[in-house]
Amino acid sequence: MVPQSPSATNGRLHHVAPVSAFEVDPSSDSCSNTPNLLLWIGGLTDTYHSVSYVYALASSLPPTWSLAQANLSSAASGWGTSSLSQDVNEISSLVSHFRQQGKQKIVIMGHSTGCQDCMHYFASQDKRGDRAAVDGVILQAPVSDREAIAMDMDPADLDNANAMANTWCREGKGEHILPLNITSSNFGRNPVTARRWVALACKGGEDDYFSSDLPDQTLKSTFGKVDKPLLILYGEEDEYVPATVDRKALVNKWIPLVKGKVDEQSKELLSGASHNLNGDDQEVVDELIKRVGRFLTSI
Repeated sequence: MVPQSPSATNGRLHHVAPVSAFEVDPSSDSCSNTPNLLLWIGGLTDTYHSVSYVYALASSLPPTWSLAQANLSSAASGWGTSSLSQDVNEISSLVSHFRQQGKQKIVIMGHSTGCQDCMHYFASQDKRGDRAAVDGVILQAPVSDREAIAMDMDPADLDNANAMANTWCREGKGEHILPLNITSSNFGRNPVTARRWVALACKGGEDDYFSSDLPDQTLKSTFGKVDKPLLILYGEEDEYVPATVDRKALVNKWIPLVKGKVDEQSKELLSGASHNLNGDDQEVVDELIKRVGRFLTSI
């Protein structure tokens, strides 16, 4: 692996215990003066600067918008012992903080499992009763963790892993870490609890929002609860999507179920785009930036 070059970005770090968000300064003017915010939420293992397009996007937003990257408790190696429900509570705390800072419109943008976070923000029960409202949502690389895991595991090994994780959960050992020989083919030495494995790898798990085999009734209970403007950015070359999945057909299956307005740009795949766009041609990144800009302008 080629080591990543050191990076430096000007901005403002917001600390909302136990999480933080880095608001990028897009110009010489203070980022805190922009009235609207795009809150970017990464996927499994992501941290600051792990997804390169974020900072190009931050410097190219419409003039009334700034971008802040969330750094949740589940960032880096924390995802294996976390949950979407915990993520959503932390995202809500950040949204509330930015409202108090004077931000008028706030859109959440998920990448990879950050998209599951965004869906959970709308589709899950607000048990605390204090989930902060947002004004729109963007899903970039909304792919199925379950299908991605299955691509890299022998079916028998996957069945054994799922059986062990489910058994441990039934026995009250859901917070126990699964053996590395079970999880390492996908996640290296990252600790993963039985509960989190079930959420990611088993049908109907907490994270199972985007699998291609989900029935319409299930999708109506998830996409049907998104009642704010939505933009979907599904990569034409996303390496975590099985070859058997018709990507465009899948996205266009979701769109009619959404209660809020879906941006017309969602109907077309992001041409040439890999999962996180790292290393993609500049034209691919530029197209993502253009689509996000158009969407935010319409909010």
